[in-house]
Amino acid sequence: MEETLYNQWYIGLVIATLIIIIAAILLVVIWMAAKRILKLANAALGLVVQIKENTNSIWELQDTNKVAVSILNEAKNIRNHAGLVAGSLEEVEAK
Repeated sequence: MEETLYNQWYIGLVIATLIIIIAAILLVVIWMAAKRILKLANAALGLVVQIKENTNSIWELQDTNKVAVSILNEAKNIRNHAGLVAGSLEEVEAK
């Protein structure tokens, strides 16, 4: 009876030790994966900053387009007024 109790105790001890070792291995693997994720995240952050800097000109292009449309509209207005002035001058010269 006593020998069976010791055997069961040793089996329990071995099982508990195996569980602790497996848990420790899993924690080390998780820690290593977290370090790798952090390294990749830092690399991705650098790329994101570079992409942001490279695309700023696209956003500024919208402002350039607005100014270009405004200049075009003003040029059309000048052309129309110049046409009116030219027409008026033709009328004056014709008289």
